[in-house]
Amino acid sequence: QVQLVESGGGVVQPGGSLRLSCAASGNFFHINAMGWYRQAPGKQREFVATSINGRNASYADAVKGRFTISRDNTKNSVYLQMNSLRPEDTAVYYCNARMSSRLFGPLNDYWGQGTRVTVSS
Repeated sequence: QVQLVESGGGVVQPGGSLRLSCAASGNFFHINAMGWYRQAPGKQREFVATSINGRNASYADAVKGRFTISRDNTKNSVYLQMNSLRPEDTAVYYCNARMSSRLFGPLNDYWGQGTRVTVSS
């Protein structure tokens, strides 16, 4: 069993900052990538940012220059520093991890339960 536990969501005013955290635990061999997706009310889940092997990061255009993803491989964790938040960033943010359970095993996607971020004055 693999668990992803997110924390750090909340309510913030426009222009403010939040830091999301996600820690993976359970039975896995290797984490290939960890990242964040979000789902706003009435919309489909969308990609926000990902960190591959703790080195290569990519971002959605909507968050480039405002959000920063980082990894701590010693803690099997990923973080999302969100600055200059806008009302359109309001969503439930989901942690994603792509992992293998054994050497040379297939990569599978795992999801956290989500943490809500509300940007409002």
